[in-house]
Amino acid sequence: MISKNNVRATLLAAAIAAAFPVLAQTSATGSETTLPQVQVTSTRTPQPARDVLADNTVISAEEIAASGETSLVDLLQHKRGIEVSRTGGPGTTASLFLRGASNAQNVVLVDGVRVGSSTSGGANWSALPLSQIDHIEIVYGPMSTLYGADAIGGVVQIFTKKGEGAPAFNASAGMGSYATRNGEAGLSGATGGDRAFRYAVNLARERSDGFSAAKPGNFAFNPDRDGYVRDSASGRFSLDLARGHELGLTFLHSRLDAQFDAGPSDFDARTISRTGAYSVYSRNRILPNWSSLLQLSRGIDNSESRSDFGNDFANTTQDAFTWQNDISLGTDLLQLLAERRIEKVDATIAEIANSRSTNALAASYQLKRGAHLASLGVRNDDNSQYGSKTTGNLAYGYRLSDALRVNASAGTSFRAPSFNELYFPDFGVPTLRPEQGRNIEAGVYYEKGANQFSAVFYRNRVSNLIVTAVPCPVSPETHAFGCAYNVSEALLTGVTLGASTRFGAYTLRGSLDLQDPRDEATDKLLARRARQHGSVALEYAAGALRGGVETQFASKRYDDAANANALGGYALLNLYANYTINRDWSLYARWNNVLDKDYELARGYATPGSSVFVGVRYGLR
Repeated sequence: MISKNNVRATLLAAAIAAAFPVLAQTSATGSETTLPQVQVTSTRTPQPARDVLADNTVISAEEIAASGETSLVDLLQHKRGIEVSRTGGPGTTASLFLRGASNAQNVVLVDGVRVGSSTSGGANWSALPLSQIDHIEIVYGPMSTLYGADAIGGVVQIFTKKGEGAPAFNASAGMGSYATRNGEAGLSGATGGDRAFRYAVNLARERSDGFSAAKPGNFAFNPDRDGYVRDSASGRFSLDLARGHELGLTFLHSRLDAQFDAGPSDFDARTISRTGAYSVYSRNRILPNWSSLLQLSRGIDNSESRSDFGNDFANTTQDAFTWQNDISLGTDLLQLLAERRIEKVDATIAEIANSRSTNALAASYQLKRGAHLASLGVRNDDNSQYGSKTTGNLAYGYRLSDALRVNASAGTSFRAPSFNELYFPDFGVPTLRPEQGRNIEAGVYYEKGANQFSAVFYRNRVSNLIVTAVPCPVSPETHAFGCAYNVSEALLTGVTLGASTRFGAYTLRGSLDLQDPRDEATDKLLARRARQHGSVALEYAAGALRGGVETQFASKRYDDAANANALGGYALLNLYANYTINRDWSLYARWNNVLDKDYELARGYATPGSSVFVGVRYGLR
């Protein structure tokens, strides 16, 4: 009988082997390490992929469709540098850890609009609908120089679907385990001529009866099923007023009604979440070498909890004005940015119903000289609550050959205290200072034909880490159960590998993260983060059939800061397939956790067992 340790060792060895395909005389197609022709998030402007200095991953529309996934969290969990935790099924609370950074230490954008909660400090991942997403860009490392507060671990930007070409209709429907079913439909296209109008609109509904979020032994356990309903809509519209002058509007709105366990009770406990990203923009070419972008945007994160303990709500609104100027100087690019963001919270708890504003100025310079690439950036954020913070970034890359490039960079970042950490009764401390990150990294990137490989080492020290201190050093008489306090330093170090290669009709891809996200004050691992995690997949594509087998694995983690409650390591086996009937119709299927592995992403909370989803798709996704 094969032991669990042998299985884990085999999977780990396979991931390492998959990470070095360039040693084999084979050819490959795209995978998660394949960069598109242009990339936007790493510099806030379209940039040729071969000139991108920041480590990044792009999940294309084709990859999303081929995966057969129905959950954004599940899709992201396969990617290098990313771990997730979740307190139950797809509708329950989820957190994302990027290079070991917490959910609050990452910035999430939808079409350039920041979304997230100013009370919890992070994005509501379960409320973001995969059905509305065209593609995703993930940029690793400190990005505060471009995006301000909270970009310590990196930035995840979601792009909704856009219109182009002749009018086209698309639709899909599917069903699967746990009485899960979904349906979506969309219309997109563009008119021709100098005053081109592009449009795309998409509607979707997803629902599932789910399973009990909490497991027996959890204080919140209730044996009832905890399902969800998610309704969403998105749209992108743009009009060319004249050559080089574009006016546009984007929106995404999602409503999630999700059940959760709140102890043995007949009350139907649930959370109703609304996430939205809305913007209007004007993109103008002022001079042949000068492009300007003016954007007004609003991001919302509203959450209402209903249980037999009562009803509570916390609503976040983030309004932003951005003026970005890109000035080409030969092969170089100078970027000047001015931004104002206003955060406002309305909540049942009066103390956290507060607001703050941030005024920011930033400048960056991107240099390109033959085999040499470099970038330099600086930004100042002046906040009405915590004052002024200045961040900077310096990166250099050198092409050893047309296929091989080496990079090195250093940058600083910071995270603003959340409104809960500042103002929550008997917990918040208004004098908290922002967390500060100092990161250095070096990487090697290889791409020749269809072989791709990347290896990146990083070291990110986060000081003024905000933790729960018991007893509270500030005012123990009013904070009997502890308070938020700047007391610790965290050191996030690691190596992340990713690669792909193809032989014949088969594509092999893999990723492996070896990391040590640690609280230096206690010398303990940060909660719910593994020392090793990764994935390996083998895909077959020929004719009308595309399908694959994949594994994802993680070593032991701890559910708490004291490292007293261990979460066991796990390895999952998944299968997926797509079959094209004709140019318009296709079938897809996915079988997750084929071996019905019992594992936990959070202590005392269930995860899906062996589950199948099948669907039919008309038109492009």
